[in-house]
Amino acid sequence: MGFSTIDYAVLLVYLVGITIFGTLFRKSHHTVKDYFVGAKKTHWLVISLSIVATETSTLTLVGVPALAYTVYARPEQGGALTYLQVVFGYIIARIIISVLFIPAYFEGDLLTAYELLARRFGASTKHFAASLFLIMRALAEGVRVFAASLVLAAVIGASLPGLAHLWLWSIVLVGLLTIIYTFEGGIAAVIWTDLIQLVIYIGGSLLAAWQLLHMVPGGWPTIAAHAEAANKFQLLSFSWDLTLPFTFWAGLVGGTFLTMASHGTDQLLVQRLLTCRDKRDSQKALIASGFIVLFQFVLFLLIGVMLYAYYQHVPAPAIASNDGIFPAFIVHSLPHGIAGLVIAAVFAAAMSNLSGSLNSLASTTVLDFYRPLAGRDKSDAQILRLSRWCTAAWGVVLIGIAIVAKDWGSVFTVGLSIASLVYGPMLGAFLLGVLTTRANQPGVMTGIGVSLGCMLLVKNYTPLAWTWYVLVGTVICVTVGYLTSLAFPAASRPVASVKR
Repeated sequence: MGFSTIDYAVLLVYLVGITIFGTLFRKSHHTVKDYFVGAKKTHWLVISLSIVATETSTLTLVGVPALAYTVYARPEQGGALTYLQVVFGYIIARIIISVLFIPAYFEGDLLTAYELLARRFGASTKHFAASLFLIMRALAEGVRVFAASLVLAAVIGASLPGLAHLWLWSIVLVGLLTIIYTFEGGIAAVIWTDLIQLVIYIGGSLLAAWQLLHMVPGGWPTIAAHAEAANKFQLLSFSWDLTLPFTFWAGLVGGTFLTMASHGTDQLLVQRLLTCRDKRDSQKALIASGFIVLFQFVLFLLIGVMLYAYYQHVPAPAIASNDGIFPAFIVHSLPHGIAGLVIAAVFAAAMSNLSGSLNSLASTTVLDFYRPLAGRDKSDAQILRLSRWCTAAWGVVLIGIAIVAKDWGSVFTVGLSIASLVYGPMLGAFLLGVLTTRANQPGVMTGIGVSLGCMLLVKNYTPLAWTWYVLVGTVICVTVGYLTSLAFPAASRPVASVKR
């Protein structure tokens, strides 16, 4: 059908509307603390939805249906629903984080995740971990911004095929609009725009699923028949092949460790937990988000299954990779108006994730590095001004990374692989901090360094699936860090939550 004037109008209303809405929160903060963690008055359910929106990027909305759409060469690689094994791990991890990490975060007036490491081990450990976060988050988010550019390129390219470098201009558009409202509104803008964006992308995805259900001849029975024939309803895979990312073992164990790291040590999501009123609200927000994410992944995977069935009856569009199948369907097959809304939903996921990343990158830069090292004599107003401009600077950096991410491969697996390399060393450091009293700064820093080096070797020289990366990295960091601490004892500063 192509993208029409009404579709462009719907998309434009969303982009302009969400940007203006976000800037309205400028008056909600007067201090650096307000800008990065807010006034801690937001209801836990809103923060829970913000957590879901933040961890849902265009990688998810575009990449997950593509996983379900793909036909695997070997049966043991699983069907469309095997990714849910990883999601089960997501839920288990949230319960563990609520017991292990959240109490430690609320024992002091912490503003970043890495202040916990400073309190336990010292400033050097904090700076090491925070530096890894900045590098990892910037690279991973750059891939996510590029994923969003694939969508806009598909949209504009379908109706205006003469334009060149569409993906480049779409990166700039998404980046600049998100910078504007995050610069102005801080964490309050991020949380409340997250809520609106979640409603939009879930609503848009449901509309797309509803349309697919009616566009496939015969409806759901036909879809189910095609899916059964292609083994797409397989949920569990008990293969012990460590090169397969979506098995029961890799999903449950790997998904648990991945989420323990992403939601327990990554400032992007820990920052949401710190905006809650108290420990109890933080725990409720985190655990509830796991069940919302489960529903969300079921929806996205079923969309991929429906796309597979739909393209058994009509010619599939020409796409560079399966990542483009959902955007291509939206542009070419959905009715006018609905196509614009669903594309707006994809942009909502992209901007939600990007705004959270900008604010978390700025908070770590300012609070973990600048203020303790060079900003001790600066007033709060001066640091608040710097925080805004730091947000804008990181936005420019992410736009640059997104531009060079064009040739890095599948957006979904690349984005998760980048994070998984760093998450193991990070999680290991935090576990040493909250579970032991003997671990010390030299030991933990050695553990992080050795683990990171080993993970780079694992990534480049072994076929191990990325879902195992965090577990392997964590075990290496904990083992090396603890043994090194015993060999070179030094004074340590245990936190109140340490058990032994």
